[in-house]
Amino acid sequence: MTLEIAIYLGLVGCVTGFMAGLLGIGGGLIMVPFVTYQLTQQGVGHDLAFKMAIVTSMSTIMLTSISSIRAHHQKGAIRWDLVKGFAPGIIFGSGLASLWIFAILKGSTLAILFSVFVSFSATQMFLDKKPKPTREIPGFAGLFGVGGIIGFLSGLVGAGGAFVSVPFMAWCNVSIHAAVATSAALGFPIAVANVAGYIVSGWYLENLPAGSLGYIWIPGMLVIASCSIFTAPLGAKFAHRLPVKKLKKVFASFLYLLVAYMIYKSIYEM
Repeated sequence: MTLEIAIYLGLVGCVTGFMAGLLGIGGGLIMVPFVTYQLTQQGVGHDLAFKMAIVTSMSTIMLTSISSIRAHHQKGAIRWDLVKGFAPGIIFGSGLASLWIFAILKGSTLAILFSVFVSFSATQMFLDKKPKPTREIPGFAGLFGVGGIIGFLSGLVGAGGAFVSVPFMAWCNVSIHAAVATSAALGFPIAVANVAGYIVSGWYLENLPAGSLGYIWIPGMLVIASCSIFTAPLGAKFAHRLPVKKLKKVFASFLYLLVAYMIYKSIYEM
């Protein structure tokens, strides 16, 4: 990896961590498009580059979620009973996505799915809507099913699952603070289960960039994660000082532009 690439990825990591801490968003929203671009600049085909960007995004969650879990746990905000309830379904859904579906889908198809996910997340931020609590947490079968959906969707788009888990828990009368903290704790098993599947499904890939392990671009993951770990707390600190609601609308507009770019590239590369 050249110094120029390292600086580029470091900036991506810094921005990703800061915006995640400031707005409570998943880092993959920013990371995937920019890592895709960098990999294509190194001669990786767009189809493979997008898949590797998704996996690299997911693999960073293994590192960045640990500090987040520790902070939430110290405040007693994590519902560990829900983590245990969701975990079996998450592992099942993650395995189904990362071991099978992810490998057989074209990168352009995944890019469109990712664009739909980003559009949904951007719209949520733009409207700043929160679900009204209407029911209680379901039993084992319900948690297993929702966990399976979270793991499966996360495995396809490289996200930590908060876009499903937080609204669902809030809908089930879990306080928003506990929902966010519990979602952060779920990020680790989601990442571990999916990354294990990505390594297996991408083990025999050819023409990978240097330092790759299956679909994971290890150098990119390490640089981005090491930078985002330091800037995420800074973003969280500024969240109490800046007009977050207005910033969410501005950032949502930026995400729509990224969606347009990703769709254009996907259609162009088909």
